[in-house]
Amino acid sequence: MRYIALASVCLLGIGLGSRAQGPVTQGSETVSKKKKTTDPDAAAPAEAADPNAEKIPSKYKPNKDGLPKGGPTFRSDVLTVTVDVAVLDNKGNPIPKIPQEKFRILEDNTPQKVTGYSVGEAPMTICLVVEFSNKFTRLYSMNWYQTLNDAYGFVSTLKPEDYLAVIAYDMRPEILSDFSTDRGMAQEALSRLRIPAFSEANLYDTLVFTGERMQDIEGRKAIVLLSSGIDTFSKLTFDKARRAIQDNGVPIYAIGLLQTQRIMNEGRMGPIANMDFLQADNQMKTFASETGGRAFFPRFDGEMPGIFQAVHQSLRNQYTLTYQPTNQTKDGKFRRLKVELVNADNQPLKVVDEKGKPMKVQIIAKAGYKAPREVE
Repeated sequence: MRYIALASVCLLGIGLGSRAQGPVTQGSETVSKKKKTTDPDAAAPAEAADPNAEKIPSKYKPNKDGLPKGGPTFRSDVLTVTVDVAVLDNKGNPIPKIPQEKFRILEDNTPQKVTGYSVGEAPMTICLVVEFSNKFTRLYSMNWYQTLNDAYGFVSTLKPEDYLAVIAYDMRPEILSDFSTDRGMAQEALSRLRIPAFSEANLYDTLVFTGERMQDIEGRKAIVLLSSGIDTFSKLTFDKARRAIQDNGVPIYAIGLLQTQRIMNEGRMGPIANMDFLQADNQMKTFASETGGRAFFPRFDGEMPGIFQAVHQSLRNQYTLTYQPTNQTKDGKFRRLKVELVNADNQPLKVVDEKGKPMKVQIIAKAGYKAPREVE
């Protein structure tokens, strides 16, 4: 009986195993592989492509960079130059209502055709750059008081729609407040100027740093510099800083500090100190004139309101001239500009005052611009 029971169990196991068998796979077949169909109504498979048939080329073929050839490209080859011009009389007041045909622009001594002209007051974007170094500005000293008084005084003369940023520098520039119409931010920034830290005054580095951050700002913009003009430890030389400032194209209005102290100590300063200050004044004049700004060297605090007014008038009452230069070469070279007032015969225009007397005119514009380079 035991052998009969064992044989029955084996036969039962074989029968269950044949009914529980799973799907059989062949080779690398996967679950997602499409199965062959035997449906007679199914569509017939496409015929294999004829290797001798003519091939249709793709419209866009990739080049070496992986980009399609023959795709649309957009390129502008025409240069347009914008020049802000201030025309002042012999007292520093702006001369209004000068028509477009009275202006002549020379680029590398070649006359250009003025194609755009506008005039009128406009909001300004100003960066107030303040030298706050322990070299000259010690706590509660005369220069400390003058620096803070001039900075606060200039901020108070701005209009509500003007944008203002504040940068102080000694060993390096520090952004105390970014561009804003909120005068509270500027006041808070200036309140941080209390105790000078370092004895270095790196003017060149600071002006290039500021100009690079303002060069792409649209509209009327300027750097108002409160400084002694002396540079002690900049990484850039004067020549390199000068070229960079010209390329940035931001007008610099420089106000020289320490003028009163220099007069008071004139007999006690040695020849080297005198030469350093004279060189500092010349540097500030150069930076201002070559960027279309102005330089001021006040000897008394009472001169500051008039200087602030002159800065505002020069910036707000400007003529904006545009032209397309005859030299359209994109070579990255510096091109010198000169703006003149001429009559119908292209002769120098004679300007007279209200009494009909000849009047000397000062034309303030940037010294030139750097042509762009060809972009491949």
